[in-house]
Amino acid sequence: MSGRIRWGILGLGNIARKFAEGLQALPEAELGAVASRSKEKAQAFGGEFGAARCHASYEALAEDPAIDAVYVATPHPMHRPNTILCLKAGKAVLCEKPFMVNRREADEVVAVARAEKRFLMEAMWTRFLPIVVQTRAWIAEGRIGEPRMVQADFGFRAAINEDGRLFSPKYAGGGLLDVGVYCVSLAQMVFGEAPDRVTGLADIGATKVDEQGAMILGYSRGRLAVLSSAVRTNTPQDAVILGSEGSIRLHPPFWCGTRATLSVNGKESEDVTLPYPGNGYTCEAAAVGGCLRAGRLECDVMPLEETLSIMTTLDRIRAAWGLSYPMDKE
Repeated sequence: MSGRIRWGILGLGNIARKFAEGLQALPEAELGAVASRSKEKAQAFGGEFGAARCHASYEALAEDPAIDAVYVATPHPMHRPNTILCLKAGKAVLCEKPFMVNRREADEVVAVARAEKRFLMEAMWTRFLPIVVQTRAWIAEGRIGEPRMVQADFGFRAAINEDGRLFSPKYAGGGLLDVGVYCVSLAQMVFGEAPDRVTGLADIGATKVDEQGAMILGYSRGRLAVLSSAVRTNTPQDAVILGSEGSIRLHPPFWCGTRATLSVNGKESEDVTLPYPGNGYTCEAAAVGGCLRAGRLECDVMPLEETLSIMTTLDRIRAAWGLSYPMDKE
């Protein structure tokens, strides 16, 4: 594949809008089509962002021959069927996080991608931001010694809406899958492996989802991640990586930030600001485009095996909390 990547967006909620805005800052990409179950919504969204075609069904987008890659931006439980639909139609897929609701679903979708020989990636856009790329470089260079502990939180206070996706078990609602995944993914990125011990507590609210939760993840050699997430509690949205020889602070909000402070024992701290192009979603779209042009089926920054490992950790956290969803029993 060469030239501009022709994107389709499946599901046209708030996160889809952000991705569409990000594409506008990427010259080597274009928004070729959008799809909603409402033709009126598809036409309004497509008109706003200059999409060439506005489909009134997800199937029509999947079968659109003028689309190279599809960004799946539907609610959590729809990720599995929507992603499989597009993969089997021959499309590359960037699927919004959380990748799936549970590890069983994730295994199924990855198996389809590999059988169809199609590109697939979890849309953990934070990993592609320049300041996070710099953070990985500092860790790889040994600037803070061995990473020993990760502390991260991501919480916000939303009004309870029993029918909305954040508070409904049928939408796999709650803090962990909506925003806690950022914290778990950060810890996995830093330590390069899954935890061997998982514990924690959560406040399971009246609608039976986690309104706030805390988790401690244990890794080999005694390393720890202390994390929290919430949809009913505002948190600082801070992240600190503590090493044997120093630390890195990703200034809040860490999941979309541009600033980090590197502190090395015995030396003056180094404060770095690295802006990103567009709104940040531009970075992950550019990475997918690079993979497609190179004929790759996975991205080294967010490989599928790592996504599967993160899904296992999320399952284990929910088990520790006593939290389950209807689709877990399917």
